[in-house]
Amino acid sequence: MAMSYLELTFFLSCLIIQLVPLTVAQSVFLTQYCISERGNYTNNSTYQTDLNSLLTSFSNTQVEYGFYNSSVGEVNGIGLCRGDLTPDTCRSCISNSSQDLRRLCPNYKEAVVYYDRCTLRYSNRSIFGTVDTSYSLALANTQNVSDIDLFTQKRDDLLLDLRGNAASGGLLKKYATGETLADFITIYALVQCTPDLDDQECSDCVADLSKSYSDFLKYKQGGRVMAPSCNFRFETARFYDTLPDAPPPSPANSSPPPNDATAGDGKSNRTRTVVIIVVATVVSVILISCICICIFLRMGKPKDKDETEDEILEVESLQFNLGSIRNATDNFSDSNKLGQGGFGAVYKGTLSNGQDIAVKRLSKGSGQGELEFKNEVLLVAKLQHRNLARLLGFCLEGIERLLIYEFVPNASLDHFLFDPIKCSQLYWERRYKIIVGIARGLLYLHEDSRLRIIHRDLKASNILLDEEMNPKISDFGMARLFSLDQTQGDTKRIVGTYGYMAPEYAMRGNFSVKSDVYSFGVLILEIVSGQKNTSFGDEENMEGLISFAWRSWREGSASNLIDPSMNSGSRSGIMRCIHIGLLCVQENVADRPTMASI
Repeated sequence: MAMSYLELTFFLSCLIIQLVPLTVAQSVFLTQYCISERGNYTNNSTYQTDLNSLLTSFSNTQVEYGFYNSSVGEVNGIGLCRGDLTPDTCRSCISNSSQDLRRLCPNYKEAVVYYDRCTLRYSNRSIFGTVDTSYSLALANTQNVSDIDLFTQKRDDLLLDLRGNAASGGLLKKYATGETLADFITIYALVQCTPDLDDQECSDCVADLSKSYSDFLKYKQGGRVMAPSCNFRFETARFYDTLPDAPPPSPANSSPPPNDATAGDGKSNRTRTVVIIVVATVVSVILISCICICIFLRMGKPKDKDETEDEILEVESLQFNLGSIRNATDNFSDSNKLGQGGFGAVYKGTLSNGQDIAVKRLSKGSGQGELEFKNEVLLVAKLQHRNLARLLGFCLEGIERLLIYEFVPNASLDHFLFDPIKCSQLYWERRYKIIVGIARGLLYLHEDSRLRIIHRDLKASNILLDEEMNPKISDFGMARLFSLDQTQGDTKRIVGTYGYMAPEYAMRGNFSVKSDVYSFGVLILEIVSGQKNTSFGDEENMEGLISFAWRSWREGSASNLIDPSMNSGSRSGIMRCIHIGLLCVQENVADRPTMASI
């Protein structure tokens, strides 16, 4: 039934009333850098399409821990929200940043934008796991302190402590806040890094910024420095919210809130705030009015039909011609065969435009029907993460069922890890990077993607390595799709690899996200030891890798597990990974951690 004019007006009024307080809380734009060194892209180019796709996915995705990172084509992107923001507020800030980057830096292949509560950047170079303090932003309070030496000493000590706390954060968040007293003045401070950095990289990033801007901030009651990879801030009034699990805050200092700008008095800042609120409210009212009118006009239009048509178009856009794949793989010649998987062979191919691809040719006897095939196509095509193998398309003609993936030049992890010569290329820092990458990819599958995926066959041969030895989880042919509120299931069809399968799955067919956690733990122990779980030890003393690891840990000789080919590396870091691996392979499902807590 059509909505009456009075009902529409009332509905619109309610939305406007609800919007006003949200508008006041919006993040404030600070500045942007359009970086010309990386070149420019042309309109309607592949780069522009990939960039729009990446930024749109950021705008439409809500994450629980405030860190966005993904790649589409050659475009890599990272978004970071201040650690105290709610997921919805964070997504709103990232969404605004995405719009601003496209508007302020058109045709630039690299750019970064700073808001007061989030940062967003993209580039056509590798930016993941790399410290970047270039194109930084520094702002200082216009008020100076009276006792410079005392204030500076207390501030620096606080920032040093917070730097260590933030650096030791997990894979999801490297964020710390705290306060200290300098005579009768309370100093509040915050330190944060992008969580793709390791502990030392995070600490070095913040230390570099502190040193670079020490003179600029020397006399100031407050200030902040922001860089692509890290940031810190200090003030004499609380500027962050206390996280739920933090202790109750102490009484706030009575000093007035500081200014963030480097110039201007309080009156001009208040005027600017009022202008921002009024303009934002008016624009929001107009936008919501348009949305309501569109909803009003579209009422009664069949929704399911639109969704079905969109899905069909999505599938068709991914479809390859069989002839082009035959030409690319030299008619699936043995010389182009990369390996044999559970559902068929994998071939290397080169398309007519010179792009290398990997083609998974499903065998007739694989047991995978047409419905399963289409499900895998739709499932994998919706997953975009830098630690997942990317599906480029598919082919379904006659009896041929093909999946076309990006080609990863360094094959799979097992080719290096278990090779007596190639294993020397896997020094500890590289192995740790692989462990972290697998963890991030698995976390995305379990919690952060629009779909909930349990892999069920995570193993070394299903971890591909790109040209920079970044890991990419592959082979979702045996993954099971879940709705967002499901985390477990059971099956009579056991698929996977013995040695990696959790006991409850191998014996009873019960699987859950904790089944993948078990497999991840086995992988960690294999990566640290350089030994296969299924063939650990010698012929006279065949003891399983997991059993040996537990025994060594209890006897205090866990160092015996470390691959002797690793001549260097952080011993504490290695031991921590062994501990995590053992926690993951516990027999009791409930005792295993989730990927979010690792």
